Order: sequence, then structure tokens, then C-alpha cells
Amino acid sequence: MTNPFDITGTESSGKPSRKKPAFRVNAALRTYLEHHGREVKLPVSYQDLQRYRYSVPLKDKHGNNTSWEKVVYDMKEWEFLRENLVRIYAILKTEGDLSFIDHLDVARIDFCYFGNSQPFRIRIINKFNDNYDHYYIKQTDASRVYGLELEHLLSPNRMTYFTDQSTLIEEHIPGVPGDIFIAEYLQAPNTNRIRLAKEFVKFNERCFVQLLGDMRSYNFVVNIIPDIEDFQYRIRAIDFDQQSYEGRKNLYLPQFFKENRPLVDTVLQFLDKNSIAQYQAEERTMMTFRLVSSRYRIKALLDIMSADHISTPEKLAQLKTELAAHFNNAETFGKAKTMGQLVKRQLKQTLQKNLLLVPKTKGRFDD
Repeated sequence: MTNPFDITGTESSGKPSRKKPAFRVNAALRTYLEHHGREVKLPVSYQDLQRYRYSVPLKDKHGNNTSWEKVVYDMKEWEFLRENLVRIYAILKTEGDLSFIDHLDVARIDFCYFGNSQPFRIRIINKFNDNYDHYYIKQTDASRVYGLELEHLLSPNRMTYFTDQSTLIEEHIPGVPGDIFIAEYLQAPNTNRIRLAKEFVKFNERCFVQLLGDMRSYNFVVNIIPDIEDFQYRIRAIDFDQQSYEGRKNLYLPQFFKENRPLVDTVLQFLDKNSIAQYQAEERTMMTFRLVSSRYRIKALLDIMSADHISTPEKLAQLKTELAAHFNNAETFGKAKTMGQLVKRQLKQTLQKNLLLVPKTKGRFDD
């Protein structure tokens, strides 16, 4: 197999589509969400939050404009939202137990005009100690749901989210945004760049195996974890709109985005080819363990995804051609009729050596 982390060059992947359409959650996917406790009745919808009167630009700590705006509502609308947004927070955090909500309040609602999902960010504050937390309300999109589920099942990260028809709520994923980490932390004296390079290789591998696209630096966060005498790092995706939508293979490899070039340079500086291959193998092994432990749920998801249409025929044709050339395996990828089928074939192709060591998976991912 061609090494996905090609250290001989980092040509640009180009840019993802400027505007990706939202894809409807079909009946089969809705049933899946209900079965696994993801579909719940919410007291506030995305459409409710759109009824704001005006907005005020939000600035960062340096006084620069951000992509977020604080939105302001009429008093009656605000009282309705305050009460019910706290209830949604209880659904996210305590399975709907409302006994803890009296000391919680909504401090602010922000709206992001940038990107496809155009989310609202809800800031929940503890009235006794001023500690705050966030969560997001977005429009439901099948691409995002598939991405969240695959991340939940195949990555080391668990995802907390719920849907209610056209509304999607997501727990805030903590961490330093990748672009800020590159600018402010990457060259810091206490940053262990060898361990960071290892984690970027693993993150790059995860995205490629599950065909999660558009992982530019502002679409992931970096967790800095104190460890014995040093630090460990975990890179986590925070944007799942581009789950198996684009046609270009390199859009599924974070290494090829110019925004991530400082991280690629760090890999090239501190890791040799053998170390890169080792870390890729480690990540594929862990993904195989996760796949096996959730094989029935993953198979159910991939069966639904394989019958769904979450991209265009042109992008599907391009991606299966590029993957077939990348792996020199036209037979595996050439017959795919949907992006879901490509994801299934991609998992088999990249994890097949590991899957052969686990007899219980035999036949679980055949079409």
C-alpha cells in the first residue's frame, strides 16, 4: 500500500467546496438514531434561535474580529430561550435530570456566519461560581451525522450529540484550536514536538481511513495533557460537515492543507519513515479493535450510508478513481455506487491486514 503520509512532498490539496449542501436525514438513518438514543425531543429548535433582532460582532482577546456574533432577542423570546436552553444542557450532561438546573443560566448566544453549518453557540454559566460551558445548536445534516457516528465508533473520542428532526445539538469539544496552537504553542519551549508529530501522523491516518475531509487547522483542536515529566497531545476533529463528500483524495489527508504545513514540517523534522509507518500501523490497529467491538452498530450504520446519497455523481466518480489509483485496486473501489460504499471499501482496504487477525469480522463488511 502506498504510504498515505508521503514525506517526499506536501503538494496542496486545493480547497474544499465553498458551499456544501445539507443532506436530509432519511427514514433509515432516523430509525438508527432513535435506536441508539440519539433522537430525542428538544424544547428548542434551530429555527427558534433564528428569530433574533440584531447581532453584535465578537472580538477575540486581542481585539480582532472573529467569525462569531452575539445575537440579541426580544425579552419574551429571550425568557423562552433561557429556560429551555438550560433544559437542553441538562439533556446533554445529565440525561435530562432537571434537579441541577436552578443554579444554571444562559450567559450568551452567539451565531457563526462562517461555514456550512452556521451554528449557534450557547454559553451556560453557573450562577454560584461563574464557571461556564458551551454547546452548539445546528441544522441537521446527514453528512455531519455520519461523521459524528464514525468518529464516535472508530476514533479514541466519544461524541455527545442529539437530533430532533431538523435540529442537531453537539457538546463542546474542548481544546486549543489548531490555528491558534500553531501560532502560539508550536514553538513554545515546553512543547514536545516529537510527541506532537506522532499525534499528527495518527490524526492524519484516522481522517484518511474514515474519509473525513477538510481538516484544516481551524477545524480541529489540540488537547495538551500533562504526563510524567512531560506532555501528551490529542488532536480532535470538531467539524464533520465534509464526511465523504469531496472528490479529491488529498482533501481527506490533513497533511496536504497549507494551513497545516507547520505541523507537517514538524513531522518531517522529527520523524523518519520507519517511525511514521509504525505510528500509522498503531492507529490502524486501534481502529480495528474499535471496529470489532462495535461491529454490529458500524455495519448497521454503513448499510444505511451505502444506500444514501450524500455527494454528487461527479465527486463520487473522482474519489473512487483516485482511491483506486492510490491503492492500485480498481476492483475494490471501481464498483462503488455511493460514498457510503466507498467508506466501507476504504475501511476494508486500510484495515484488512488487521481484520484478518480477527475471525469474527469475516464477512461483516461485504456489500
